[in-house]
Amino acid sequence: MKPLPTLATVDLGSNSFRLQICQNNGGQPQVIENIKQMVRLAGGLDAQKNLNEASQQRALECLAQFGERLRGFQPENVRAVATNTFRVAKNIKQFLPQAEAALGFPIEIIAGREEARLIYTGVVHTYPNHGRAMLVIDIGGGSTEFIIGSGAQPVVMESLPLGCVTYSNRFFSNKISDKDFQAAITAARSEIQRISKIYKRQGWDITLGTSGTAKAIANVIAEEKLAEQGITLTHMREIAKCIVDAGSTKKAKLNGLKPERLDVFAGGLAVMMAAFEELAIQEMQFTDAALRDGLFFDFIERNLDTDMREETAIQFQERYHVSKNQAKRVGELSVKFLADLSKNFKVLELETWSNYVRWAAMLHEIGIDIAHSGYHKHTAYILANADMSGFSRAEQDLLANITLGQRGDLKKMADTLPEKPMLWHAVLALRLAVLLCRARVDFRLPENTILGVQNHDFYLKISQNWLNENPLTSAALAAESEEWKKTHYTFRVQAI
Repeated sequence: MKPLPTLATVDLGSNSFRLQICQNNGGQPQVIENIKQMVRLAGGLDAQKNLNEASQQRALECLAQFGERLRGFQPENVRAVATNTFRVAKNIKQFLPQAEAALGFPIEIIAGREEARLIYTGVVHTYPNHGRAMLVIDIGGGSTEFIIGSGAQPVVMESLPLGCVTYSNRFFSNKISDKDFQAAITAARSEIQRISKIYKRQGWDITLGTSGTAKAIANVIAEEKLAEQGITLTHMREIAKCIVDAGSTKKAKLNGLKPERLDVFAGGLAVMMAAFEELAIQEMQFTDAALRDGLFFDFIERNLDTDMREETAIQFQERYHVSKNQAKRVGELSVKFLADLSKNFKVLELETWSNYVRWAAMLHEIGIDIAHSGYHKHTAYILANADMSGFSRAEQDLLANITLGQRGDLKKMADTLPEKPMLWHAVLALRLAVLLCRARVDFRLPENTILGVQNHDFYLKISQNWLNENPLTSAALAAESEEWKKTHYTFRVQAI
């Protein structure tokens, strides 16, 4: 196997942005460069959850610097993900194109549980847990992830709206009092209470903290000589008392606390204390592994054909009782149709879209588990809203749109979907495959069948004799021609 090329991961967190460039050294990341900038994006959210101009400008300046470093990288070797603030900002649709232009690469906004999975992936590949169950807690700028697992995949994972930036802004913007700490801890505990019973029932052997807040707390405990290593609630209470007595984190002059964390430390500390209290945690160890490491290992797995997205698609087939034989028939035919339609596209782009069409085919009937009537709409809703490990939100929306178009009226889709050729090619490929395979038996196209496209005109050349022998399908294809007149494409059947 050829060695993997240099890979770059971009982690756009609510507090900091990170660019990490690595080479694959026997399945472990050999870091070439690691750039971190404190952007404090979550601090720019106003009362209506819109990003203000100042925070947008900070983000764009940082992304432009990352973009300069990434010049010359192939798109398939760069993966950029964005987390909580990108998820919750109401004006993110207007900001995202600017952000992608500054970086020079697409940005995936990932769901909270996908963020949790990637964090766990980084930990489980780097921390020697020796089969013990781990509780991993990652306090970010706008969200906190809680994950339990011992093997390659997590058993339980959740993302809650608790962050060092948001809680610092909410509870510690003025002189800090003991009352402020108690209010922050109580608010955080009420959020964590939603998951505490499930997590305690599941149980764990060791607790690990990742990312900036856990690292900062561990450093302060060590530098203040409170303990040689590890984090305990007793030690955090001592730190909180120092901050309260001084009136602010800055005036407390805590040893081991870096200047860039002064403004967000109290919020992160309160969230961590709440986690310890609510989950009855005795002690936590810090590990350097984080989201960026999980991205790297996920990258490798995708290159080694062990893509998590494939596993998720298979799991969804099981969960929603999909007929795998039918999904296979539709998948093979739809991928062939996409290749026929997309001969002028780049090989890598066709490979990527072929995967999307194949996953759409694998999952196109999951909505039947809810109701056969309008099942394509149920399918699209599930794919757009479910937690799907490995898939970004944009990818889930893409699968939802492709499967929504597998049958029925195309007018609404034509009014809402962009005129992106590969997307419409994918819709037609799946749509025709579903139509031709509806007998749910093995199907072979008649010889000399050709599916093609010229500009915005789709055409299907197919045997007249075959059409005569299959009048139901012939009528369905004629109706299909009428349906495509509602879009900016046409579709015609040419008998040969």
